[in-house]
Amino acid sequence: MKVIWKQNYRKDLEITFATQSIFCMSKTIYFSFLILVPILLFGQEESEVVLSSPYQSIRTHLYYLQADQENPALAAAPFVKHAKNLKAAQSAAIKLKQVLDGSGIYMDMSVIPTNINYYDSTLMSPQYRLSPIYPEILLVKEGNEWVYPLSSIAAITDAHSELFIWGTDRLLGLLPSSGTRMIFGLYVYQYIGIFVLVLISTIVHFLFSLFFNRLFVRMIKRAGYTTLAEGFLLPIARPASMFVVLSIALVFVPIIQLPPSLTKYALLGLKALIPLFGTVVFYRLINILALYLHRIAEKTQSSLDDQLVPLIRKTLKTFVVIIGTLFILDNLRINILPVLTGLSIGGLAFALAAQDTLKNFFGSVMIFIDKPFQIGDWITSGDIDGSVEEVGFRSSRIRTFRNSVMYVPNSKLADSMIDNHGLRKYRRYNAPIAVTYDTPPELIELFVEGLRKVVENHPKTLKDNYHIYFNSMGDFSLNIMFYIFFEVPTWGDELKARHEILIEVVKLANSLNVQFAFPTQTLHMENFPGQPSLSPAFPDDHTARAQMAAHFKPK
Repeated sequence: MKVIWKQNYRKDLEITFATQSIFCMSKTIYFSFLILVPILLFGQEESEVVLSSPYQSIRTHLYYLQADQENPALAAAPFVKHAKNLKAAQSAAIKLKQVLDGSGIYMDMSVIPTNINYYDSTLMSPQYRLSPIYPEILLVKEGNEWVYPLSSIAAITDAHSELFIWGTDRLLGLLPSSGTRMIFGLYVYQYIGIFVLVLISTIVHFLFSLFFNRLFVRMIKRAGYTTLAEGFLLPIARPASMFVVLSIALVFVPIIQLPPSLTKYALLGLKALIPLFGTVVFYRLINILALYLHRIAEKTQSSLDDQLVPLIRKTLKTFVVIIGTLFILDNLRINILPVLTGLSIGGLAFALAAQDTLKNFFGSVMIFIDKPFQIGDWITSGDIDGSVEEVGFRSSRIRTFRNSVMYVPNSKLADSMIDNHGLRKYRRYNAPIAVTYDTPPELIELFVEGLRKVVENHPKTLKDNYHIYFNSMGDFSLNIMFYIFFEVPTWGDELKARHEILIEVVKLANSLNVQFAFPTQTLHMENFPGQPSLSPAFPDDHTARAQMAAHFKPK
């Protein structure tokens, strides 16, 4: 009986175990059916992970990071092969998506190659570069799959660190939790991010203006530099403030993760405005530097330094504008290398066309180096005769004694001989004085002595170098050399000294009854009827010798 009971009990256990197994299998199949049917009916294509071409790999990565299809595990499929683990692959996939969105890079799926054997002729290998902005990030074909190599994963990390500086990438995980509702194409958290960014920019602009206008400028005014504060520092405050505000906006705009098209134009605008305001700041800072150089130039004796300061200011401003323009073009993603190459190629033609301008420029450089004259000097060079008023890059402005203005190319001045009257230590004055032939010799001697005393008594004449002698006998006059030097700095002072000297000469002549000669003609009639002859009667030789011996006889 026990044997029969054990056999029946064993059969009952086998039946019960079989029934439970069938029930569990049925339950598993039922729940699997409930899970797989919706996937098979509605999402079979979307859940596939295909890496057979660049298109499929990029689609797999980006599709499963969309808000409505978020699945980092599937999105990390192109990264898993070379990442350390699944977590590192998911991190690389998320970072690449953030870099693309934060940089405003729109992946146009219609232009991504679908060819499984795609070959990049520029890279000379089966590779595909996602964007020229990040050339190090690319897909490579390994076997039958297109994946991101280890170098691309490292480049993604570097690009992410450069784009999200100061640890701002930590905010990326906080913003989406503020709201996921979409309004007019943007999520609520994106509107919140824009509002916060505008608020921060406004506060920074206010604080910067408050510090600059009310603290810094007031300190400069109290130090006694009112002109510097009001005329030079205040115009820098607004562009400097905008430069700071736009730089902050450039850092925080990628965090909002706007649609790529909006981010692209927002970043382009910011990257163009930042160097623009930076150029304005440096452009106006040059005025402060010029003011400092002008004060240094005022302490020197040379007046040419005063003219050099405006040239330095113009040169630096031109340099700042050129550099700022190149930065703006580069930030607008305009390749400036062809522009620079074109300039270098056309440089020869430009130099040939502008050789006169270049000659004048180097002529001005030589003038500033050699300093053959200063501003205000009276110079003579060929047909050029006048005082120097300005020295520019191309030409110099000279005021003639007719009060006209001559613009002389600097190359001509640099290559020609210049007689600088302004550098004279003494100014020579040579004016022969003519007296009549009937002036007695004793009176001529007395008159010459009086002229010498006139020169010695004048305060502006050189006392140890003058020459006053009875010098020649002209056609109608007896000529006295009046050769003196004036110790005066300017031509106006020389004219004044001449006036004073000549007045004294006239007074001396009047006091001695010396008559100044002027051109005259005397008509002699040798024989006139009824009158004696006017021809002089000369003594014979014996009588003439006796008269000469008596004249030179010692007294």
